[in-house]
Amino acid sequence: MQSKRLFGLLATLWLTATASASIAGQPFVPTPSQLYGPLFVQVQTQALRPGNDNFVDDIPKASPLVIMERYRAAKPRSREELLRFVEDNFTFPVRVRTPPIPADRTVAAHIKRIWPLLTRAAIVPPAYSSLLYVPKPYVVPGGAFQEFYYWDSYFTMLGLIPDGHADLARDLVADFSYLIETYGHIPNGARTFYLSRSQPPVYYLMVGLLDSDDPAKAWASHLEDLEREYAYWMQGAKGLRPGQSRRNVVGMPDGSILNRYWDDRDTPRDEGYRNDVLTARASGMSPPQVYRDIRAAAESGWDFSSRWFGDRRNMKTIRTTAIVPADLNSLLYGLEEAISRGCGEEHDSVCAQDFESRARRRQQAMDHYLWDQAAGDFTDYDWRRQRRTGELSAATIYPLFVGLATSQQAAQVATAVQAQLLKGGGIVTTTIHSGQQWDAPNGWAPLQWIAVRGFARYGDDALAHDIAARWLATVRRVYANTGKMFEKYDVEHALPGGGGEYPVQDGFGWTNGVTRGLLQLYPDLRSAAAHQRL
Repeated sequence: MQSKRLFGLLATLWLTATASASIAGQPFVPTPSQLYGPLFVQVQTQALRPGNDNFVDDIPKASPLVIMERYRAAKPRSREELLRFVEDNFTFPVRVRTPPIPADRTVAAHIKRIWPLLTRAAIVPPAYSSLLYVPKPYVVPGGAFQEFYYWDSYFTMLGLIPDGHADLARDLVADFSYLIETYGHIPNGARTFYLSRSQPPVYYLMVGLLDSDDPAKAWASHLEDLEREYAYWMQGAKGLRPGQSRRNVVGMPDGSILNRYWDDRDTPRDEGYRNDVLTARASGMSPPQVYRDIRAAAESGWDFSSRWFGDRRNMKTIRTTAIVPADLNSLLYGLEEAISRGCGEEHDSVCAQDFESRARRRQQAMDHYLWDQAAGDFTDYDWRRQRRTGELSAATIYPLFVGLATSQQAAQVATAVQAQLLKGGGIVTTTIHSGQQWDAPNGWAPLQWIAVRGFARYGDDALAHDIAARWLATVRRVYANTGKMFEKYDVEHALPGGGGEYPVQDGFGWTNGVTRGLLQLYPDLRSAAAHQRL
């Protein structure tokens, strides 16, 4: 009976999603839930395949219309009948697994060897596939992830360039430019069901890598797309009053504007349908609001973390859209500065001054709302409750990474990080053990890079070097034991990471990129012997 009730609830939700399919003026691109309706609901309810082998990635062997006619005729009821129907009508994507590596191979050699395995040619996706077209070759993370993701790709590029793949880095930037020009923003990932949201805005950082000696020149050459991305994140800001919010923008009590994570849809995610419905049911809150908050957390890249939970422990208390995050606003400050400098390169003083002024206003607002002088850290702000969340996380380092912190603030953040977030294997994501993957004991490659570059920017070279050394030691230990590079690590015990909605994946794009980037920064850490003391 419980399964039938869940199926009915999911079918109702599918009808609601289909009725509101067109999002914010974007071109309508149907998602698997919209193409397959009741079949999609039944498959996701049954959770046919374990792990991250998701129905939404499957390739149909016929048109959705034909498949749905077959589905209505077949009326599969049992799990076995349903699985047979899916196997008869869809092709499962090929998963690329990391091949065994000889024991004498180094991590650096492994990374260089694996880039071709993670690279995909630019092709027109099969008919009715959920994969989005892009015109240039791209790099996928690995494991079950056979499409590229927005913020992953910046950290992947950090390794591509020193390994001699600058052409592929340029291709990635071209692909993201194409997505901005086609859809008005960069989606979470290259799938139809990711189009209703973005991810942390690091496009300007990718563009900056194309000319590391003078990034302003690169920003000037991509100025139109940088401004388009900025306009996407700032939609609804005009005329916004204190206490109001629209999409990704929030009117703060003093009239300043800051940003939050958001998703244009308030239905269960295609890729996490069943989990989302069960979470909404357990929450006791309005299901559309829960779905929106789950989706917004997915946009943050930290899916999922105690940062977004009202009680700091349980997914059922998720309230992402109520949070003004330190990391997002830091990156938008960086984007404002990049546009200002790009405009300066083009001798457009009006534009340069405008965006410099925007950056200064954001810096002042972050200093007022996100800086906690007593704790000595930047924290998130709950704009509905009008108070800081008080949770220390690795997001506190982002203001240093983009250069908006004062020297005194940077010193205080360093003290807080060393006392609470620095572990034997690197920077831990938060101080809370919630079972979610973006919480303790996990550390993630992007956060190590943000920390190393952030502290080095403020002259704390010893701490930056120490974080790099600890992280590289963890990666080397796990690689020595498994022959693999993982998407996340337990930095408290030097193990592959855990928690979250799916098994830990190997490959792995951003771990490869950050590891290779750190080895480039610190030649003295290139030998395993340099890590024996850790």
